[in-house]
Amino acid sequence: MAPSWPIRTPVSSPLADLGLAIPLIAAPMAGGPTTPALVVAAARAGGIGFLAAGYQEPQAMADQITAVRAAAVPFGVNVFAPNPVAVDAGAFRRYADAIQPEADRYGIDLAGFDPVEDDDHWSDKIDILRADPVPVASFTFGIPHRTVLAALRKAGTMIIQAVTSAEEARIAADAGADTLVVQASAAGAHSGTLTPRHAPSAIPIADLIAQVRSAVTLPIIAAGGLATSADVAAALNAGARAAMVGTALLRADESGASAAHQGALADPSRGQTIITRAFTGRPARALRNEFTDRYSSLAPAGYPALHHLTRPLRRAATAAGDAERINLWAGAGYQHCAAEPTGRILTRLAGRL
Repeated sequence: MAPSWPIRTPVSSPLADLGLAIPLIAAPMAGGPTTPALVVAAARAGGIGFLAAGYQEPQAMADQITAVRAAAVPFGVNVFAPNPVAVDAGAFRRYADAIQPEADRYGIDLAGFDPVEDDDHWSDKIDILRADPVPVASFTFGIPHRTVLAALRKAGTMIIQAVTSAEEARIAADAGADTLVVQASAAGAHSGTLTPRHAPSAIPIADLIAQVRSAVTLPIIAAGGLATSADVAAALNAGARAAMVGTALLRADESGASAAHQGALADPSRGQTIITRAFTGRPARALRNEFTDRYSSLAPAGYPALHHLTRPLRRAATAAGDAERINLWAGAGYQHCAAEPTGRILTRLAGRL
């Protein structure tokens, strides 16, 4: 299928091979918001969606791949590449003690928690993707070794790498990525930065695209704060070949985001988003709540150790509908996200193309 939007993509570009009717990609949102139904809906709207393998057991990832593959639509899978930030043991213990009053609300004792420095089942997930190749694989947090990317490409999988700077783009290109997701700091949830001890600079997406284009020749997918059709059109006019949206889909009919999360997104009193490491030890953009207000200044760098520390509390708070103690990930343009079908949202975002 030939693209129906104004052609900015050379025929030889990997993105052209996806046959998108609209240059929109449903971002992978780990932890529940991205569902197989959302991925299928994005493809049926003329775009493409990415399953989020982050935080999933390998078998759960495989099951979701099977579910989407049964719909006979193009899709991708996103995997967290290992790039741990080891937490200082003393800082970890002090932070656990600091947030214990929040855990007490749900009968959770953090005294026995030790830092967990796992790799999110990295090798097992790569083995699955090599044994049963998917059309597209994307990576964030880190850049896989070139031998991993070469093996996946040999199996027929297109490789997309998330970057947040021109220097990261050069590293990704050298490793063998086919396409880049250029993520601005306005993006909701975790930054894909390779240096998570420091949050990326607040560079507008158009300027960031220009910087990356000056560094590498790979096709670019824009991401971060693209909440309206004007935002999407501006990103494509700046040189991106497609736009990736996540927050815009958090309230979609097919979203798996919790009721508390979706309710907070619809609450006009929430105000602006902030960058915090309070929940996971890695910089992420979220709506302010009581937890971020109290603990953002206290949280040490330390991923995934802080993620594992706060996870039981977040799960309990989510079950209780307690939006003040969960990670309300949201991009800077979250006020525009609406409760409607994924296909309608993507069609509206493509309205100015």
